Amino acid sequence: MDEQELEFAAGAIRDADSVVALTGAGVSTASGVPDFRSDGGIWDRFDPQDFHISRFDTDPEGFWRERVEMVEEVYGGDVEPNAAHEALATLESGGNLDGLITQNVDGLHQQAGSEDPVEVHGNGKRVVCRSCDRRFDADPVYERVRDGAVPPTCEHCDDPLKPDVVLFGEQLSEHALFRAQSLAEQADTFIVAGSSLTVQPAASFPRVAASSGATLVLVNLESTPLSGRAEYDFRADVTDVLPELAARVPAGP
Repeated sequence: MDEQELEFAAGAIRDADSVVALTGAGVSTASGVPDFRSDGGIWDRFDPQDFHISRFDTDPEGFWRERVEMVEEVYGGDVEPNAAHEALATLESGGNLDGLITQNVDGLHQQAGSEDPVEVHGNGKRVVCRSCDRRFDADPVYERVRDGAVPPTCEHCDDPLKPDVVLFGEQLSEHALFRAQSLAEQADTFIVAGSSLTVQPAASFPRVAASSGATLVLVNLESTPLSGRAEYDFRADVTDVLPELAARVPAGP
Protein backbone atom coordinates (compact mmCIF):
# COMPACT_ATOMS: atom_id res chain seq x y z
CA MET A 1 0.00 0.00 0.00
CA ASP A 2 1.19 3.49 -0.85
CA GLU A 3 1.48 5.52 2.37
CA GLN A 4 0.89 8.80 0.58
CA GLU A 5 -2.24 7.47 -1.12
CA LEU A 6 -3.52 6.24 2.24
CA GLU A 7 -2.94 9.65 3.78
CA PHE A 8 -4.67 11.46 0.92
CA ALA A 9 -7.65 9.07 1.02
CA ALA A 10 -7.89 9.50 4.79
CA GLY A 11 -7.85 13.25 4.21
CA ALA A 12 -10.82 12.91 1.87
CA ILE A 13 -12.67 11.16 4.70
CA ARG A 14 -11.58 13.68 7.33
CA ASP A 15 -12.57 16.70 5.24
CA ALA A 16 -15.92 15.43 3.97
CA ASP A 17 -19.23 16.60 5.39
CA SER A 18 -20.79 13.26 4.48
CA VAL A 19 -18.99 9.92 4.11
CA VAL A 20 -20.80 6.80 2.91
CA ALA A 21 -19.50 3.25 2.49
CA LEU A 22 -20.74 0.34 0.40
CA THR A 23 -19.57 -3.16 1.31
CA GLY A 24 -19.73 -6.33 -0.75
CA ALA A 25 -18.82 -9.98 -0.48
CA GLY A 26 -15.09 -9.28 -0.04
CA VAL A 27 -15.75 -7.89 3.42
CA SER A 28 -17.57 -11.08 4.45
CA THR A 29 -15.18 -13.58 2.86
CA ALA A 30 -12.44 -12.14 5.07
CA SER A 31 -14.46 -13.54 7.99
CA GLY A 32 -14.67 -16.97 6.39
CA VAL A 33 -18.10 -16.55 4.81
CA PRO A 34 -18.02 -18.27 1.39
CA ASP A 35 -18.73 -16.14 -1.65
CA PHE A 36 -21.97 -16.94 -3.43
CA ARG A 37 -21.24 -16.04 -7.05
CA SER A 38 -17.55 -16.75 -7.65
CA ASP A 39 -16.13 -20.02 -9.02
CA GLY A 40 -16.47 -22.63 -6.32
CA GLY A 41 -18.91 -20.42 -4.44
CA ILE A 42 -22.21 -21.35 -2.85
CA TRP A 43 -24.17 -21.26 -6.10
CA ASP A 44 -21.82 -23.88 -7.54
CA ARG A 45 -22.85 -26.20 -4.70
CA PHE A 46 -26.54 -25.34 -4.44
CA ASP A 47 -29.11 -24.67 -7.15
CA PRO A 48 -30.22 -21.01 -6.91
CA GLN A 49 -33.67 -21.99 -8.16
CA ASP A 50 -34.17 -23.99 -4.97
CA PHE A 51 -34.17 -20.64 -3.17
CA HIS A 52 -36.57 -18.86 -5.52
CA ILE A 53 -39.67 -17.25 -4.02
CA SER A 54 -41.80 -19.59 -6.14
CA ARG A 55 -40.18 -22.59 -4.42
CA PHE A 56 -40.94 -21.04 -1.05
CA ASP A 57 -44.58 -20.54 -2.07
CA THR A 58 -45.13 -24.00 -3.57
CA ASP A 59 -42.84 -26.17 -1.43
CA PRO A 60 -42.06 -24.40 1.85
CA GLU A 61 -41.07 -27.67 3.52
CA GLY A 62 -38.40 -28.50 0.94
CA PHE A 63 -37.30 -24.87 0.80
CA TRP A 64 -36.69 -24.74 4.54
CA ARG A 65 -34.83 -28.05 4.72
CA GLU A 66 -32.41 -26.91 2.03
CA ARG A 67 -32.21 -23.41 3.51
CA VAL A 68 -30.97 -24.81 6.81
CA GLU A 69 -28.51 -27.07 5.00
CA MET A 70 -27.10 -24.09 3.11
CA VAL A 71 -26.92 -21.89 6.20
CA GLU A 72 -24.99 -24.59 8.05
CA GLU A 73 -22.47 -24.75 5.21
CA VAL A 74 -22.11 -20.97 4.96
CA TYR A 75 -22.03 -20.16 8.67
CA GLY A 76 -21.10 -23.51 10.16
CA GLY A 77 -17.83 -22.26 11.61
CA ASP A 78 -17.25 -19.47 14.08
CA VAL A 79 -17.95 -16.47 11.85
CA GLU A 80 -16.99 -13.22 13.53
CA PRO A 81 -16.53 -9.61 12.37
CA ASN A 82 -13.08 -8.89 10.99
CA ALA A 83 -10.85 -5.83 11.01
CA ALA A 84 -12.71 -4.28 8.06
CA HIS A 85 -16.06 -4.46 9.87
CA GLU A 86 -14.45 -3.02 12.98
CA ALA A 87 -12.76 -0.19 11.08
CA LEU A 88 -16.07 0.91 9.57
CA ALA A 89 -17.74 0.76 12.98
CA THR A 90 -14.88 2.87 14.38
CA LEU A 91 -15.31 5.48 11.65
CA GLU A 92 -19.04 5.56 12.38
CA SER A 93 -18.71 5.86 16.15
CA GLY A 94 -16.13 8.62 15.67
CA GLY A 95 -18.51 10.65 13.55
CA ASN A 96 -16.59 10.01 10.33
CA LEU A 97 -19.02 7.65 8.56
CA ASP A 98 -22.54 8.90 7.97
CA GLY A 99 -24.03 5.94 6.16
CA LEU A 100 -23.26 2.28 5.50
CA ILE A 101 -24.82 0.31 2.65
CA THR A 102 -24.16 -3.41 2.45
CA GLN A 103 -24.85 -6.14 -0.07
CA ASN A 104 -24.14 -8.76 2.61
CA VAL A 105 -26.81 -10.56 4.64
CA ASP A 106 -24.70 -11.96 7.50
CA GLY A 107 -25.32 -9.24 10.09
CA LEU A 108 -21.60 -8.89 10.83
CA HIS A 109 -21.66 -5.10 10.53
CA GLN A 110 -24.15 -4.85 13.39
CA GLN A 111 -22.14 -7.37 15.39
CA ALA A 112 -19.08 -5.14 14.96
CA GLY A 113 -21.00 -2.10 16.21
CA SER A 114 -22.47 -0.43 13.13
CA GLU A 115 -25.80 1.02 14.18
CA ASP A 116 -28.17 0.90 11.21
CA PRO A 117 -26.67 -0.28 7.93
CA VAL A 118 -28.83 -0.24 4.82
CA GLU A 119 -29.16 -3.93 3.96
CA VAL A 120 -30.18 -3.96 0.31
CA HIS A 121 -30.46 -7.76 0.23
CA GLY A 122 -31.91 -8.20 3.72
CA ASN A 123 -30.52 -9.98 6.77
CA GLY A 124 -30.21 -13.75 7.10
CA LYS A 125 -30.08 -13.49 10.88
CA ARG A 126 -33.80 -12.71 10.86
CA VAL A 127 -36.99 -14.31 9.58
CA VAL A 128 -40.17 -12.47 8.63
CA CYS A 129 -43.86 -13.26 8.46
CA ARG A 130 -45.22 -11.86 5.23
CA SER A 131 -48.75 -11.80 6.64
CA CYS A 132 -48.24 -9.75 9.81
CA ASP A 133 -44.76 -8.33 9.01
CA ARG A 134 -43.34 -9.45 12.36
CA ARG A 135 -39.64 -10.31 12.46
CA PHE A 136 -37.86 -12.84 14.65
CA ASP A 137 -34.32 -14.10 15.28
CA ALA A 138 -33.48 -16.83 12.80
CA ASP A 139 -31.47 -19.19 15.03
CA PRO A 140 -34.44 -20.53 17.06
CA VAL A 141 -36.36 -20.98 13.81
CA TYR A 142 -33.52 -23.05 12.34
CA GLU A 143 -33.62 -25.22 15.47
CA ARG A 144 -37.34 -25.78 14.96
CA VAL A 145 -36.66 -26.91 11.39
CA ARG A 146 -33.93 -29.29 12.57
CA ASP A 147 -36.45 -30.72 15.06
CA GLY A 148 -38.89 -31.39 12.21
CA ALA A 149 -41.17 -28.34 12.38
CA VAL A 150 -41.30 -27.61 8.65
CA PRO A 151 -42.24 -25.17 7.49
CA PRO A 152 -41.73 -23.02 10.60
CA THR A 153 -44.76 -20.83 11.16
CA CYS A 154 -45.48 -17.48 12.79
CA GLU A 155 -46.65 -17.81 16.37
CA HIS A 156 -49.09 -14.93 15.85
CA CYS A 157 -50.83 -15.83 12.57
CA ASP A 158 -49.58 -19.36 11.82
CA ASP A 159 -48.39 -18.48 8.31
CA PRO A 160 -45.01 -19.82 7.09
CA LEU A 161 -42.01 -17.74 8.09
CA LYS A 162 -39.58 -16.61 5.39
CA PRO A 163 -35.89 -15.74 5.70
CA ASP A 164 -35.67 -11.94 5.87
CA VAL A 165 -33.51 -11.84 2.75
CA VAL A 166 -34.37 -11.02 -0.84
CA LEU A 167 -34.97 -14.37 -2.51
CA PHE A 168 -34.60 -14.91 -6.22
CA GLY A 169 -37.74 -13.59 -7.89
CA GLU A 170 -38.42 -11.00 -5.17
CA GLN A 171 -38.17 -7.24 -5.47
CA LEU A 172 -35.67 -5.40 -3.32
CA SER A 173 -37.04 -3.26 -0.52
CA GLU A 174 -38.09 0.13 -1.85
CA HIS A 175 -37.29 1.65 1.53
CA ALA A 176 -33.74 0.28 1.50
CA LEU A 177 -33.17 1.43 -2.07
CA PHE A 178 -34.49 4.91 -1.27
CA ARG A 179 -32.19 5.20 1.75
CA ALA A 180 -29.17 3.99 -0.23
CA GLN A 181 -29.89 6.33 -3.14
CA SER A 182 -30.31 9.28 -0.81
CA LEU A 183 -27.05 8.53 1.01
CA ALA A 184 -25.19 8.25 -2.30
CA GLU A 185 -26.56 11.57 -3.56
CA GLN A 186 -25.46 13.37 -0.39
CA ALA A 187 -21.99 11.81 -0.06
CA ASP A 188 -18.85 13.93 -0.39
CA THR A 189 -16.66 10.83 -0.09
CA PHE A 190 -17.90 7.38 -1.07
CA ILE A 191 -15.97 4.26 0.00
CA VAL A 192 -16.47 0.94 -1.77
CA ALA A 193 -15.03 -2.06 0.08
CA GLY A 194 -14.93 -5.63 -1.17
CA SER A 195 -17.37 -5.23 -4.04
CA SER A 196 -16.76 -6.05 -7.69
CA LEU A 197 -19.47 -3.51 -8.57
CA THR A 198 -21.07 -5.90 -11.04
CA VAL A 199 -24.38 -6.58 -9.24
CA GLN A 200 -27.17 -4.05 -9.61
CA PRO A 201 -28.58 -1.97 -8.10
CA ALA A 202 -25.74 -1.72 -5.55
CA ALA A 203 -23.22 -1.08 -8.33
CA SER A 204 -25.11 2.08 -9.25
CA PHE A 205 -24.70 3.81 -5.88
CA PRO A 206 -21.03 4.84 -6.26
CA ARG A 207 -21.85 6.07 -9.77
CA VAL A 208 -24.61 8.23 -8.33
CA ALA A 209 -22.19 9.56 -5.71
CA ALA A 210 -19.48 10.30 -8.30
CA SER A 211 -21.98 12.04 -10.55
CA SER A 212 -22.88 14.27 -7.60
CA GLY A 213 -19.21 15.18 -7.11
CA ALA A 214 -18.15 12.68 -4.45
CA THR A 215 -14.58 11.45 -4.11
CA LEU A 216 -14.45 7.70 -4.73
CA VAL A 217 -12.26 5.44 -2.59
CA LEU A 218 -12.22 1.83 -3.84
CA VAL A 219 -10.78 -1.07 -1.84
CA ASN A 220 -10.91 -4.40 -3.66
CA LEU A 221 -8.46 -7.12 -4.60
CA GLU A 222 -9.32 -6.78 -8.30
CA SER A 223 -10.25 -3.92 -10.59
CA THR A 224 -13.87 -2.85 -10.87
CA PRO A 225 -15.84 -1.05 -13.58
CA LEU A 226 -15.24 2.18 -11.65
CA SER A 227 -11.51 1.76 -11.07
CA GLY A 228 -10.68 4.22 -13.80
CA ARG A 229 -13.02 6.81 -12.32
CA ALA A 230 -11.93 6.55 -8.69
CA GLU A 231 -9.58 9.06 -7.11
CA TYR A 232 -8.16 6.30 -4.89
CA ASP A 233 -8.13 2.66 -6.00
CA PHE A 234 -6.51 0.28 -3.50
CA ARG A 235 -6.00 -3.23 -4.92
CA ALA A 236 -5.50 -4.80 -1.51
CA ASP A 237 -7.25 -6.68 1.26
CA VAL A 238 -10.03 -4.75 2.97
CA THR A 239 -8.77 -5.95 6.36
CA ASP A 240 -5.47 -4.15 5.68
CA VAL A 241 -6.67 -0.93 4.04
CA LEU A 242 -9.74 0.01 6.07
CA PRO A 243 -8.00 -0.18 9.47
CA GLU A 244 -5.16 1.94 8.05
CA LEU A 245 -7.64 4.56 6.85
CA ALA A 246 -9.55 4.54 10.15
CA ALA A 247 -6.31 4.98 12.11
CA ARG A 248 -5.57 8.13 10.14
CA VAL A 249 -8.96 9.73 10.80
CA PRO A 250 -9.31 11.10 14.33
CA ALA A 251 -12.66 10.79 16.05
CA GLY A 252 -14.75 13.92 16.21
CA PRO A 253 -15.74 15.70 19.40
